[in-house]
Amino acid sequence: MPSKNNRFKKHPAYLLHFILIIALCVGCQRAKAGITVAGSTSVQPFAELLAEEYVSRHPHDHIYVQGGGSTAGIEAVRTHAANIGMSSRSLLPDEKDLYAVTIAKDAIAIIVNPRNPIWDLSLEQARQVFSGKIKNWRELGAPPHPIVLVNREEGSGTRESFQKFVMGKEEIGLESLVQDSNGAIRQVVSNDPYAIGYISLGLVNRQVKALSISGIEPNLTNIESGKYTLVRPFLFVFDGEPKGEARTFLEFVLSPVAQKLLSQEGLVTVRKPPGE
Repeated sequence: MPSKNNRFKKHPAYLLHFILIIALCVGCQRAKAGITVAGSTSVQPFAELLAEEYVSRHPHDHIYVQGGGSTAGIEAVRTHAANIGMSSRSLLPDEKDLYAVTIAKDAIAIIVNPRNPIWDLSLEQARQVFSGKIKNWRELGAPPHPIVLVNREEGSGTRESFQKFVMGKEEIGLESLVQDSNGAIRQVVSNDPYAIGYISLGLVNRQVKALSISGIEPNLTNIESGKYTLVRPFLFVFDGEPKGEARTFLEFVLSPVAQKLLSQEGLVTVRKPPGE
């Protein structure tokens, strides 16, 4: 498996393409002023929600939210193509020079189609499924059919967190279908009764079913108590301590009203919303 610190040396075209897109967007937006937030597709829908609420309170301000993946977002901040990077994983050692703020915590949910009779996997079973060692649903007590693995792309914070929490030293099977966002994985799994994937718990809806892990359901109670352990931070990343409009937006994101919004969307807040 390629070193995480060198993954974009092996995928320079991907990073360059993303940075160019962000830079072009920033150039178009300078005339309007405002800030650009880019990176994790897990954090993206929540950042969009927060930006919408913020702009409703500050109608003369502009916030532009774009995806691209955690690592690409961090690199966009480092190259000043974005004001704020979104990351759904902790910073790596060679990224610790950047300024990161945890805005919420999120769980990773392993999902299947609602028609799948499986409700629970052990961590070891999940590891064997995603490594390709368990290839057929009958090995897990379901009707026989080949398992369809759905995976995230290199540079995804969700993939890196899943690798850390579930896979350990095991490789994810090369036969997996690679998707570029949580939404894309959810769509594939919702359309295929034999598929299995993983997404942000905050993005689980009725189209898919989140599995328990070793009997522990992925819900807020179990996350807050520490029973469900597939939990990672949602970060806003800056090239130095935030200033100006970026700082004002961050202060809003950490405010009680914004944290309550995130709590209502299924995230674990870093500051307890009022009334709880």
